[in-house]
Amino acid sequence: MSQPITESMSQRIKTTRDDHLIAGFTALAITIHIAESALPSPLPGIKPGLANVVTLLVLCRYGWQMAAWVSLLRVLVGSILIGTFLSPAFFLSAAGALFSVAALGIMVVLSRMLPSWAPGPIGLAVVAALAHMTGQFWLAYGLFVPHSGLLGLYPLLMSLAALLGILSGWLTRTVLSRLNSLPEK
Repeated sequence: MSQPITESMSQRIKTTRDDHLIAGFTALAITIHIAESALPSPLPGIKPGLANVVTLLVLCRYGWQMAAWVSLLRVLVGSILIGTFLSPAFFLSAAGALFSVAALGIMVVLSRMLPSWAPGPIGLAVVAALAHMTGQFWLAYGLFVPHSGLLGLYPLLMSLAALLGILSGWLTRTVLSRLNSLPEK
């Protein structure tokens, strides 16, 4: 016969304000990620990257570590919910997210070293989008389609990534300016 769990026997996980923020922003990013997966795409794997706006907002307001958690959890949980976990799509998405998070980390370090050079949301978004596409492309080329014909697509894919990065950056900048204009509580 099993013994009921009492208060003294159970363990409580202590959460912080940051844990709650990460969970909330991740949920929002996952929702957008799932909605984007339903959109038709002109080329396989090309999506607007609107879920990355959430990551950029978190980066700009709460820092790189929290943004990294949001980005990587979005890929993991989003792939589980969509049904692509451990599929090629998951690995491509994870590679893109890892490259993007790493590039944003480098940008944060550089902007601390050279504060007058610090990029705004559009610059960060373009760097993140280009890094994301780079990670995805080279994983696809190395593991899934090691054909020289794929190399001809690289300039087009990077151009699309830059344009979509500009769009994501503009959206991030717009949301940040609206959030900054809200009265303090």
